[in-house]
Amino acid sequence: MKKTEYAPGTPCWVDLGTSDMEGAKAFYGGLFGWTAEGGDDPNTGGYTMFLLNGAPAAGVMPLMAPEQPVAWSTYVSVPDADATAEKIGQAGGTVLVEPMAVTDVGRMAFFSDPTGAAFGVWQAGTFQGAGVVNEPGSLCWNELATRDAAAAKAFYPAVFGWGMETSPMGEGMEYTEWQLDGKDIGGLIQMDDKNFPPEVPPHWAVYFATADCQASVDKVGMLGGSVVVPPTPIPVGVFAVCQDPQGGFFSLVQLKEGAEAAREAGGQG
Repeated sequence: MKKTEYAPGTPCWVDLGTSDMEGAKAFYGGLFGWTAEGGDDPNTGGYTMFLLNGAPAAGVMPLMAPEQPVAWSTYVSVPDADATAEKIGQAGGTVLVEPMAVTDVGRMAFFSDPTGAAFGVWQAGTFQGAGVVNEPGSLCWNELATRDAAAAKAFYPAVFGWGMETSPMGEGMEYTEWQLDGKDIGGLIQMDDKNFPPEVPPHWAVYFATADCQASVDKVGMLGGSVVVPPTPIPVGVFAVCQDPQGGFFSLVQLKEGAEAAREAGGQG
């Protein structure tokens, strides 16, 4: 679906920091049908938009330092990035990138929550965020994986005003859905050593919708990526976790009919 604005506190954008811009363009273009636009403005450091049928779907940029891992990042819409930075500090978060203007398109900042997961905030100028969501090849969910769910449950409501609804998943695990004005906008899962190797850090995972999870997973392999978690049934459909050729992790989800309507998936519904 098309999207033109985001309520404050809603995940609104994702982008990829990569070690190989051309490789990332080829991989994600082949997987999702994305086309790349921009990247030639010296004021934005090579930042490039991925478009799906002409609408902004995600971003990609070169790594800022050699030690920086290839990774997807989630951004939450805020009315005032500077005020949010103060609130994040008061709640126990850490500023990684101070609030800064990005030409006239908006103002961004990047943080680490008290559990070690990194995320960004976006104060819209001329750019609101993803222009297409919940369609095959577009963002449909954002999920925090952390080893300290209790700390996360204290931090994010204090910063963004999120509510929570927690449900059992089986095998002693729980899943929490972040909520804004009663609508689901993202997820939270407690990491354990069985499903998450100890070397995997806390992180915000990004999910992209697909009409056929198995077909997309097959395409990931054909394009040089790898499958970390094969297609697996979940209550809302089928999901898989993949890794692009440069090492960036992302998830795919094939939603059951009606699941899109039942969730404010990724806060973009």
